[in-house]
Amino acid sequence: MKYKKVLITGGAGFVGSNLAIRYKKDHPAAKVICLDNLKRRGSELNINRLRENGVIFMHGDIRNYEDIESIGKTDVLIECSAECSVLAGYNSSLKYLIDTNLLGTINCLQFASRYKADVIFLSTSRVYPMETINSLNYIEKETRFELAHKQRVPGVSKKGFSEAFPLEGHRSFYGATKLSSELLLKEYIHAGKLRGVINRCGVIAGPWQMGKIEQGFFSLWVAKHFYKGRLSYIGFGGYGKQVRDVLHIDDLYDAIKIQLNNMDIYNGQIYNIGGGHKNSVSLAELTRLSRKITGNSINIGSMPKTREADISYYVTDYSRFHRISGWAPKNDLKNIAEGILNWIFENRKPLEKFF
Repeated sequence: MKYKKVLITGGAGFVGSNLAIRYKKDHPAAKVICLDNLKRRGSELNINRLRENGVIFMHGDIRNYEDIESIGKTDVLIECSAECSVLAGYNSSLKYLIDTNLLGTINCLQFASRYKADVIFLSTSRVYPMETINSLNYIEKETRFELAHKQRVPGVSKKGFSEAFPLEGHRSFYGATKLSSELLLKEYIHAGKLRGVINRCGVIAGPWQMGKIEQGFFSLWVAKHFYKGRLSYIGFGGYGKQVRDVLHIDDLYDAIKIQLNNMDIYNGQIYNIGGGHKNSVSLAELTRLSRKITGNSINIGSMPKTREADISYYVTDYSRFHRISGWAPKNDLKNIAEGILNWIFENRKPLEKFF
């Protein structure tokens, strides 16, 4: 076993907790520690899951270096902590966003550098500029927007957005903090202070995700249909034609597992990791899928005005990582949605208050 002690920051969140449990199952002898400040509502439900699976939970905050330092020498750090709302900072203070996503990352990198721990940094597709994305050529179809064949911008094709997509432009406060963290990590790697990989993730979904409109919409859509709640199509005319690709949490783990097993190959690299065009869906199409699997039909409101920092389309082109590793998502949209539905059904009473 290569990594005997693993630290996962944001470890009680949806992504962190699932990665921790999967890693522990693959490596029973490893010491897996999840650090989390439990700020996100619902993350407290994962504490017992972690402990039942042999994962150590520690209540702490990456904004406080002492909380991380108390863990001591670590072999690998998987950085999942973040204020992940793309709307953060527009109608609220920027302090928590910057302190967590930037200063918190600096603390993590200082810690990893001290102990020569390898780093997997979970970044975001939102590092790509929203103005450039929204200015691309699109075709409006019955249920979705699609990229036109001809584009004036490099790094975009029918497969989606590759790592070659230009970074010049505005990307939201959230995207800016994650890109800044990427740049710092690259400098640490270049200076030989640590080894690491940056994964720019699209939408991630699966069981134990407490979805919200601005983050985790796929799980939210299924849950709202199950509980017969209320939803709205927001922006771009209010028709629900905006598109994202969706990646199952287990497929993300498989990608990270490949990277951890071959850090010499992947060290210093940036990869777009997502569900790809086959796993892309518009809100209107997700409504149809949610109705089909839950058997429930709910009214969907319409709010035509587009929110600040929103984009009409993003689909991950993961070709670069696929060419090197052979990795590709295994779970399709129906499989992801049904897995979420089964989780909700099995936990319908305690989860009801979150949706």
